Amino acid sequence: MKKLRKAVFPVAGLGTRILPATKAIPKEMLTIVDKPLIQYAVEEALEAGIEHFIFITARGKSALEDHFDIAFELEATLHARGKSKAPLAKTRLQPGSISYVRQQEPLGLGHAIWCARELIGNEPFAVLLPDDLMVGSPSCLAQMAEVHAEHGGNIICTQRIPREESGRYGIVIPEEDLGNVTRIGGMVEKPAPADAPSDMAIVGRYILEPDILSLLATQERGAGGEIQLTDALARAAAKGTSFGFNFEGRRYDCGDATGFVIANLAIAMMRPGMTGPVEDFLSARLPVAAGRAAERSHVAL
Repeated sequence: MKKLRKAVFPVAGLGTRILPATKAIPKEMLTIVDKPLIQYAVEEALEAGIEHFIFITARGKSALEDHFDIAFELEATLHARGKSKAPLAKTRLQPGSISYVRQQEPLGLGHAIWCARELIGNEPFAVLLPDDLMVGSPSCLAQMAEVHAEHGGNIICTQRIPREESGRYGIVIPEEDLGNVTRIGGMVEKPAPADAPSDMAIVGRYILEPDILSLLATQERGAGGEIQLTDALARAAAKGTSFGFNFEGRRYDCGDATGFVIANLAIAMMRPGMTGPVEDFLSARLPVAAGRAAERSHVAL
């Protein structure tokens, strides 16, 4: 089995769920406390041993490329003022370890991954969706890499959800419980709650075998008229070598305004020096907010 070395970051999306913030700024560059979402995803991949970082971009995403470049003027200014350059350390990756590919049309996640086929080659690769912020120790992808080393095949991160939310996700058809993983019999993209085969939703982390690229090459359109990765994974699952992995940690959907705010609060509460002030702010504000909510409820009645 080949070592997992490559990771694909599909970052060509328009971020329409969080407009107008994303009108001129890539959604992946929105910050959670003091780091952009893409930085969290890259650090997660580094912890999992990834060596080659492949970004699927589009027009208007140049800020992503600049973020992982050397900023000579900024570093010189910090040096002249006696300030630390340590916060910039993880924005530098090894020279030659980053590749950029353009997805020229917004044709879906499956299409975005297919656009990287020449860089992926004939080896397993990870896919990380940066607006799904995964918080855990070890990192989500590091946990998945261990599962992949044991089982091989396609490893798909899953999370149990309320069935009424199934129309927002790809949903797994479970076939066999293997302890920390589930053998997958198939998948359905964004089913109606009544039609959902389980409550196991696919979330934004994957480790995939290269033969998935030949399935994506058919360019078949699925839900929303897009080339869906879930449809290709469903066909691959028929071989019995696809596994769902239930991540031990927390996931924050930062492509949604509510999830973005919650993620900022959650990460701030983990940072030394921030916990106390944030707790003080919340304890002072929440009783007021609760009281106002009760007042609105009373008025509504």
